[in-house]
Amino acid sequence: MHQDTKPAIRDNDRIDLSHDYAMCAWARLFNVSEKQVREAVSKVGDRAVAVKEHLHRSRRAENPERPSGR
Repeated sequence: MHQDTKPAIRDNDRIDLSHDYAMCAWARLFNVSEKQVREAVSKVGDRAVAVKEHLHRSRRAENPERPSGR
């Protein structure tokens, strides 16, 4: 019998925009505003990993590391 090796997607792997309490929790987890979470979900979908990566990339683009000057 062939066993499927793809991981199962659980509900907590996805961001549900329909519940305010959940939006607040995701925003706190990612350390961003609820508006930023909504915008990220609209751009990359509701997968939590994709949203986290998008927010991380966005933050790095807004605040590029400065050279130390040494």
